[in-house]
Amino acid sequence: MRTAQLGELEVSRIGLGAMGMSHGFTGAGTDDAESIRTIHRALELGVTFLDTAEIYGPYVNEELVGEALKGRRDDVVLATKFGMVSHDGGGPGNLDSSPDNIRTAVEGSLRRLGTDRIDLYYQHRVDPKTPIEDTMGALAELVKQGKIRYIGLSEAWIDTVRRAHAVHPVTALQSEYSLWTRDQDEMIPVLRELGIGLVAYSPLGKGFLTGALSTPADIEALDDSDFRKSNPRFTGENFERNLRIADEVRKVADQVGATPAQVALAWVLSKGDDIVPIPGTKRVSRVEENIAADGVELTADQIAALDALPVAEGGHHTEAQMAWIER
Repeated sequence: MRTAQLGELEVSRIGLGAMGMSHGFTGAGTDDAESIRTIHRALELGVTFLDTAEIYGPYVNEELVGEALKGRRDDVVLATKFGMVSHDGGGPGNLDSSPDNIRTAVEGSLRRLGTDRIDLYYQHRVDPKTPIEDTMGALAELVKQGKIRYIGLSEAWIDTVRRAHAVHPVTALQSEYSLWTRDQDEMIPVLRELGIGLVAYSPLGKGFLTGALSTPADIEALDDSDFRKSNPRFTGENFERNLRIADEVRKVADQVGATPAQVALAWVLSKGDDIVPIPGTKRVSRVEENIAADGVELTADQIAALDALPVAEGGHHTEAQMAWIER
């Protein structure tokens, strides 16, 4: 697989998001053995970039990734996140990027992942109670100590990114970016000015762009733990309107001789060698399909047609979740 550049960090052009193996989607956590096989298959196919977070589960996804990487740690760039678990008693779902919380969080992640260093350590969401300068100062100390190698932010916006980068270089910003979530088009020029890469989560529109969810019955069949059941883009009239986007992706896929998932990923890849999608899956067959997108080449006309698609109807998170996303 070809590689991409996140600041000074070289990674595979397509990464693997591990969240859905343990958290958020129907069936998450029901087959750890298949999830581990999926990680191993990704490594065999050239993936060197794995993404997790302490909040996924919470905690169990880091443990799963750590188990999968036994004896293979040096083969990957390992990324995890802190800041959505408060370790002073607040617990999961409470933003806390205070220096004390960071120092506690990193030790837990290192232990669960079975490693002595984290390659890319992200602030998962900006904590309005803690100045970003204080957060970055604590992270810079962890870099000096060798516990983390590079620093990332997630769903931060322009002013925060600039302030953070002024304290210590930011290597990557992780944000949702796909054919149906394109607000990062405003951020990308800033990232390139500063030499920061973009890690695109949900590049398949949480599965919508693959065509796997094409009727209201498909949504109803998801279990109640699946966050898509409450996602505005998957409900009511928004769902019906958004089907036209998936339909157009399928048309291009038919032209190319690829799957809709591969076309959606190829579109993200066409936007630059400093943008790395991290599609998530817990199945070997899906990881094979996703990684094959590295060989899909879209024509200029096909990219233009995809660029011209409308953005999705509805917010890409619930109203409560959007309150934690800087815009």
